[in-house]
Amino acid sequence: MVSANMANDFAIPGECFYDMNKYWFKLIHPDDLEGFVESIQIPESRKLNMGHDYEYRIKNRKGDYIWVRCRGQFAFDNRTDKPFLFTGTVKKLGQRNHADELTGLLNKYQFEHAVKVALNRYRADGVGGALMVFGLDNFKIVNETYNRHYGDEVLKLAAKHISDVLPAGLMLYKLDGDEFAVVCPGMDVADVTTIFENVQKGFSRPHTIEGKNVFCTVSSGTVLYPQSGKDYLVLHKHAEAALDLAKKDGKNKNCVFSKENYNRWKRSLSMRDDLRLSIEQDFEGFSLFFQPQVSAKTNKIVGAEALLRWRNPRGRMVSPMEFIRILEETKMIIPVGHWIFETAVKQCKKWQENNPGMTISINLSYEQIKDATFKDFVEDCLKRYDLSPEHIVLELTESTIVSDWSNINQQFDEFRRCGIRIAMDDFGTGYSSLAYLKNLSCDIVKIDRVFVTNITKKDNHFDRRLVGVTVDLCHSVNINCCIEGVETNEEYELLRDICHADTIQGYLFGRPESPENFEEKYFKAAQA
Repeated sequence: MVSANMANDFAIPGECFYDMNKYWFKLIHPDDLEGFVESIQIPESRKLNMGHDYEYRIKNRKGDYIWVRCRGQFAFDNRTDKPFLFTGTVKKLGQRNHADELTGLLNKYQFEHAVKVALNRYRADGVGGALMVFGLDNFKIVNETYNRHYGDEVLKLAAKHISDVLPAGLMLYKLDGDEFAVVCPGMDVADVTTIFENVQKGFSRPHTIEGKNVFCTVSSGTVLYPQSGKDYLVLHKHAEAALDLAKKDGKNKNCVFSKENYNRWKRSLSMRDDLRLSIEQDFEGFSLFFQPQVSAKTNKIVGAEALLRWRNPRGRMVSPMEFIRILEETKMIIPVGHWIFETAVKQCKKWQENNPGMTISINLSYEQIKDATFKDFVEDCLKRYDLSPEHIVLELTESTIVSDWSNINQQFDEFRRCGIRIAMDDFGTGYSSLAYLKNLSCDIVKIDRVFVTNITKKDNHFDRRLVGVTVDLCHSVNINCCIEGVETNEEYELLRDICHADTIQGYLFGRPESPENFEEKYFKAAQA
């Protein structure tokens, strides 16, 4: 027996008929059917009765799929302890209040409800599970490179890819921004690892949307219940913390919440406040160290790379791997980048007295490229210190894949017209380095240490040939090559004589030094 409204809204025979499943199953969305069937299984006894509570899409008489919530309970015979009746309600869920209009997925409020249902089931049967929160890597850059409409298409594509690989019975929810979530009852770390690997495969290659290729990986934060919490707010917070750590640790990975990881995440938040305080106090705690760059032919210093260092308010030196990415995420790299450039220019001007041809390489983040004020600041700074632009090299250090080459090149070409040279850093470690070489306007390519590590081994012909071919290719289009990470004389001689590198940078010639130590080692010692 069903209500008159239900009989009117859906293609079923009437208010009273036999075999509900025969008619109802045909109307359920194919992606939701298996989960519905599993949720409606008849319990063998009263002790195993979990009730029924499931949200799914079903086709109405107009042929449109709408979201509904089906909730019900079984009644049991006191003598046999067997179920003999099922009663419940089917409630239509309004699109605006319950589902995400863009993707059609249930929204964050329904995710909260699903988590609470899972926790109630845990309290009843003692079976825990996991929550996974997915986030698209570099989605902000996709929006900025194209537009929000294009970003919406990426979100719809992501929703489909993730939904398609989820195990039967699991439902994907759309949270705020570029985040999605899934509740995984009865699953452990091995299970969620498999889920993430399947999701990861769908994002392992570029996709074409509206005639444009987009490459956008996905990260995930996982939290187990009840081990990491027995409350929705706590679990959601921990899952978000794990996702944040996954992105900070290089992206395109799944991070499982742990107490150690959570403490690391809290330290990261504390570090943001410390960095902001240092900036407000006239960049107190920041300093520049310099690593020498030498001519491969003459073995003499021709330049140095400026490297940012930071001592927190408690006096501890913090690894650049920790604090630089926080500066970029929070856009604090904008004011810090201005400070770095001016400090490096001031130092370069001073060192011109000892080495008139001295150049300084300054790292540049993607956030600085987008900053409309940076170019004017650079030109003004060079004028104030009366330094020729040819003594400055800007290195692109952002590891993010940038699709909008034309915009980046436009910015770089303006710097090059001013006389400033552009270097591509860490060549060979990112996604499609040849694409960078083909599309990015640059004057110098810096080949990463990874190709140098075993280059002197007799049987390592591949790395030796690869570096040589890369240098030849660059030289053929008037690009100079700097080899990073050189630590032995044998490596240096091979890169000089066989690979024909232009400049060398590495511990063989010097580690990063403070300006005072740099002068003492490389200028005063040479004069003596």
